[in-house]
Amino acid sequence: MTLALVNGRVLTDNGFQSGFAVLVDDGTITGLALPSDPRVRAAEKHDLGGRTLLPGFIDCQVNGGGGVLFNDEPTVDAIRRIGEAHAKFGTTGFLPTLISDDATVMAKAIDAVNEAVAQGVPGVLGIHLEGPFIAPERKGVHDPKKFRIANADDIAMVARRHGGVTLLTLAPERADDAVLRQLVENGVIVCAGHTAADYDTTVKALKLGVRGFTHLFNAMTPFTSREPGVVGAALDDEGSWCGLIADGHHVHPASLRVAIKAKARAKMILVTDAMPPVGSDDPNFVLKGETITARDGVCQTADGTLAGSALDMATAVRNTVEMVGVSHDEAARMAATYPAAFLGLDRTHGHIAAGYRADFVVADEDFSVAETWIGGKKVYSKA
Repeated sequence: MTLALVNGRVLTDNGFQSGFAVLVDDGTITGLALPSDPRVRAAEKHDLGGRTLLPGFIDCQVNGGGGVLFNDEPTVDAIRRIGEAHAKFGTTGFLPTLISDDATVMAKAIDAVNEAVAQGVPGVLGIHLEGPFIAPERKGVHDPKKFRIANADDIAMVARRHGGVTLLTLAPERADDAVLRQLVENGVIVCAGHTAADYDTTVKALKLGVRGFTHLFNAMTPFTSREPGVVGAALDDEGSWCGLIADGHHVHPASLRVAIKAKARAKMILVTDAMPPVGSDDPNFVLKGETITARDGVCQTADGTLAGSALDMATAVRNTVEMVGVSHDEAARMAATYPAAFLGLDRTHGHIAAGYRADFVVADEDFSVAETWIGGKKVYSKA
């Protein structure tokens, strides 16, 4: 039976609109209609209570959640638990993210994601491999003992076809032209990150098909007067996307404002870089044998090194509005519409319009999440 979501403020491609019902059949949006429409009158109704209906959030960088670290548990069950934790915060699509690890762990993670996609685990869109082909000089919390230059076996493993998307973060200075071409030609979305590249090397990589930048500003060469670095290349390029961690700790709000103004519109996406404390009551987790603690929204090692984040997507959207000054509708697009385009899923995800997947966030006035829907099914309600 057709489902009609009624009495809500809906974010459409033309901005927020009220007075329309959103019709859903078999997990797909079939249209927006006035309450007087016969299809609405005949449908099963879900009253939104005047709340805001947003396209579901898509997070391209999820290391963990619900007490689970993907590197420690590269399994279908772990992916399901991570997805359930993030669904409480409006995430309807995500890439389980594996930080730099051995080839055997990478293979297990890829197999687990393939199986999760095949089983229809809610929200899984593919995998993000963050490393291990990255620069020791910009390692962040990654283990440099895991770093290596990609060989033919690595490329074959990463480029293996499956039901979801594959995103690979690498340092372009540690991959020759042939490697970049082969990855891109095989459908891998390649991002520059954890890189010590200069501006010219980064521009060359963009021409070879690098599509975006992983957590802009963090773990990359900065923008300066005579050496624009990776940050300068990212902001200067109109075709690429940039991920932003809007937690107020990874990047200063003023830097976020400047970057958003400098970059071409629709090319900035919100990511969480989330770790196990998101959606968990335990603020601690272990990474590389070291205990990491989340305090005041910051995940840090004992020496103060940032180790991912305790950020969720709903808070990222709220921070982008309150700390950065972005409008509510644009912040929501940075969490949903623009990530869908970055992943090449913009014909099925990221919009509330006919023909799109019925992935929704029902938000209160303060952008806290009241309900989350994936494929036309309510998977979370705070009530």
